[in-house]
Amino acid sequence: MTTSEAWQAVRAEAARLEPRSLRALFAEDPSRTAALTVALDDLTLDLSKEKLDAAALRALVDLAEAAGVASRRDAMVAGRPINETEGRAVLHMALRGGAEAPAGAGVEATLARFLEFAEAVRSGAVAGRGGAIADVVNIGIGGSDLGPAMAARALRPDNDGPRLHFVSNVDGAHLADSLAGLDPERTLVVVCSKTFTTLETMANAKLARDWLGEAAAGQMAAVSTNLEGCAEFGIPEERVFGFWDWVGGRYSVWSAIGLSLAIGIGAARFRAFLAGAAAMDRHFREAPLERNLPVLLALVGIWRRNAMGWPTVALIPYDQRLERFPAYVQQLDMESNGKRVRLDGSPVGEATGPVIWGEPGTNAQHSFFQLLHQGSDVVPVDFVAAARPRAADPEHHALLLANCLAQGQALAFGRTAEEVEAEMAAAGKPTEEIARLVPHRSFPGDRPSTTILFRELDAFSLGRLIALFEHKVFVQGAIWGVNSFDQWGVELGKALAGRLIPALRDGTEPEAGTDASIDASTLGLIDRIRELQR
Repeated sequence: MTTSEAWQAVRAEAARLEPRSLRALFAEDPSRTAALTVALDDLTLDLSKEKLDAAALRALVDLAEAAGVASRRDAMVAGRPINETEGRAVLHMALRGGAEAPAGAGVEATLARFLEFAEAVRSGAVAGRGGAIADVVNIGIGGSDLGPAMAARALRPDNDGPRLHFVSNVDGAHLADSLAGLDPERTLVVVCSKTFTTLETMANAKLARDWLGEAAAGQMAAVSTNLEGCAEFGIPEERVFGFWDWVGGRYSVWSAIGLSLAIGIGAARFRAFLAGAAAMDRHFREAPLERNLPVLLALVGIWRRNAMGWPTVALIPYDQRLERFPAYVQQLDMESNGKRVRLDGSPVGEATGPVIWGEPGTNAQHSFFQLLHQGSDVVPVDFVAAARPRAADPEHHALLLANCLAQGQALAFGRTAEEVEAEMAAAGKPTEEIARLVPHRSFPGDRPSTTILFRELDAFSLGRLIALFEHKVFVQGAIWGVNSFDQWGVELGKALAGRLIPALRDGTEPEAGTDASIDASTLGLIDRIRELQR
């Protein structure tokens, strides 16, 4: 693909545009904003501050067509095993009605069952030894934690059920701090692990079970496919909710992994969450590539990463309740497309998955935006904002949005030396001071950004937003020719950790394995840890 005519056409457009500034592009085309803004109902994607134009975008769409994005999308929707390395279909869309589920899968029945349980907890029909459930502790890691934890924070105004707490880190401090102040007789613990063997999750689950004490038998539930393991742990089958091997962990918030979220916001709002994602699924399947929001967002990412050579993206939601959204997208994107070989096992011909990072605005403006504005590296930014606030002061929201728009403008257009000189002269500053400070107070601008805007952050819009990024990642993986649905890179670390645990727990010597021996540095660190623990 990287030697194709389509890819070379993209490179040619990049060479044409590289010396052009965003100031010049806006000055030359008064209709630029209208031409580079696309919407699905209220969800709006403004690409006009990206360093591209209609011709470059056309070349990128041609690239998507040449890479077979549409046919690979259709193969995913049809349930073909596009996760080739694991021989699995990829059908998380089926969990929300965006694709057909395999025959006999029982998706709706499974959904209805865990939502019924959620409502029973909310109503008090399922209660603890001390009365109605007041707190739910979700224990998982990775996709079994980030999805529901992020969504629960985003939908805090909708959480009219028990308080939700999410524990993921095997660091015992995470569980201890989360349980502090909770009543074990009015707490439900939900253990999320498909295999019910995940090291970190099971370690936390055992401690939580001990903390529940005699209440454990009736105040635990599980999301897992390992019924036998759950039974051995003390969780009866009627409290176990499963999902399928065609649902990857980082795509599992739509499944019973979302049980804790459903307990918090209720069944109706959880179904609205699914409906929002399904609306984006329909758009992704039906809209032409040149007006398809996930495709366009993906192509801008290809343009940034490959055509312009920018390796990172700052994801900045101007919404405090989306504070975990950058971490969620970080996992979704970097676990999916952080690959160095193509589907056929050959090395990739281009850089793949960018580094995704970010924090909520306006906090981010006071921590790392200095580098974005005047640093030596260009860092593209994705801004995310809602036009209307929820359970927040309108005046505060106006300040929030003003900052969001101002940052995009400042990044794109900067401030020239001439503008600084004129401003300082108008303020009556001495000529010598002006000359000294102009280099420090000038901004180069020409820093790209995309703005994602929608009406209001509710369950429907959150589901739609998550699905937008899911499909964006899919499109980029299709163009790079990688498998976006496996994650073999995390397995070696898990295997090595398993061999090191006995050495750190009871002092036995670590056992070398066939895939990698224990190196001298690691052995030295083990010795030093033992010394410090005496």
